[in-house]
Amino acid sequence: MGDLAMVAKTRLLVPGTIRERVLDRLKDTFDVVRIERADPALLARSEAATISGVAISGGFGAAMIEHLPALEIIASFGVGYDGVDVAAAAARGITVTNTPDVLNDEVADTTIGLLLNTVRRFPQAEAWLREGRWVREGAFPLTPLSLRGRKAGIYGLGRIGMAIAERLKGFGIEIAYHTRRPREGVPFAYYPSLAELAEAVDILIAIVPKTAETHRTIDAHILRALGPDGVLINVGRGWTVDEDALATALKDGVIAAAGLDVFYDEPNVPQALLDLPNVSLLPHVASASVATRDAMADLVADNLFAWFARGAALTPVPETPFTRKAGNGLESLR
Repeated sequence: MGDLAMVAKTRLLVPGTIRERVLDRLKDTFDVVRIERADPALLARSEAATISGVAISGGFGAAMIEHLPALEIIASFGVGYDGVDVAAAAARGITVTNTPDVLNDEVADTTIGLLLNTVRRFPQAEAWLREGRWVREGAFPLTPLSLRGRKAGIYGLGRIGMAIAERLKGFGIEIAYHTRRPREGVPFAYYPSLAELAEAVDILIAIVPKTAETHRTIDAHILRALGPDGVLINVGRGWTVDEDALATALKDGVIAAAGLDVFYDEPNVPQALLDLPNVSLLPHVASASVATRDAMADLVADNLFAWFARGAALTPVPETPFTRKAGNGLESLR
């Protein structure tokens, strides 16, 4: 990556909390400035003018970007980067990076676990055992649902969606998908609309990012299309699901069950969902293993090392395809 000693005096801003491994990786190479949160009021203009890079886990808005006149790169912890005002960054020629690929397998594994928990009710079965009900009342009731003979629809066939599909194939489940455009070389059936996909499958797995186009797209209409044997799994963003419509659909038998790792207003989960027996709930843990979070932290740090030592980030988001020229000028990779 070049001579990192050349960037030893570069100042980086870390607002709020971030995985400690990021800080450990950065502290010997950069001058790291910490503030409580991404708020321009917490950083004097004189100090803000010295900041060349940012490492962030969470939001970073246009006001904060405007406050940092020398900013070149924002390294975001996570695959989703909707908390960063990418349009404001791109307008200034500031590179934004995320952490794709390193969490694909963990999220895909969690998706399969959540699907099994939802369909076969394994958490409830374990609670039955731990509460002594097996001894007192006998065997746990047979689960009305099974994975046998089902067809799964993946809403969002990106890197993680493909990893989920590969795992589902091992269960002998037929797979279909919906994205904005069909993917070349993919052997699964493509449906041009989410409604058509929901109509064709009885498991719907959502793994789309938070965008204006994905806001509450899984609504009462889609749930009715999924049908009374249908199972919804959401490991993407809570933003995608109309939670009121989902609670009603679960209560009224419009669909059979749901498994959710993400919610609209985290960490607040609607009581209507908590009260239902046919929903499996996880506290946004799809990538939450030490190994995966460490890999994400390493990629945040490595993006910053690569940018300042070599002149190009490792994983820039598509909206900011910039490189760093001599004298800190910027040019597009396009």
